[in-house]
Amino acid sequence: MARDKERRKPAREGDKRRVMKKKTSVLITENIQWIDYKDVNLLRRFMSERAKIRARRVTGNTQQQQRQIAHAIRIAREMALLPYSIRQVTQRSKGGRRDREPRESRESRDAPTPQPTEGPPTAVEGVPEILEVNEGVTIGALDAGGNGSVEGTE
Repeated sequence: MARDKERRKPAREGDKRRVMKKKTSVLITENIQWIDYKDVNLLRRFMSERAKIRARRVTGNTQQQQRQIAHAIRIAREMALLPYSIRQVTQRSKGGRRDREPRESRESRDAPTPQPTEGPPTAVEGVPEILEVNEGVTIGALDAGGNGSVEGTE
């Protein structure tokens, strides 16, 4: 107890240390006796912008109040009344970035992909297309009209 009082006093007359003021809890100022997990507006006051539970030293709660608040927030999260975390959107600066890729690779990445041509498929000269359909039956390469030759034994 004596040490706490010594800490609050400045060491010397000319010392300009900040004297920490004890925080008062929102629960005490608003005379709240029961912490309900469905009271989302109250629970949000004890959460940071990133949806983390604030510490006792920040909120000014007693140990028992902090346990009740943390328990109520966990239940509200599980019931989907409060988020577990909030997605942070990073903002880009207007200036150039140092880790940018070289211009050539950006251009090749941004190049349009070739579109498939319409019409029946045609055979490539010198490469026969042979597919096995059934036992012993094979289909040969397509001719210019799109017809294939069928060979097989029956």
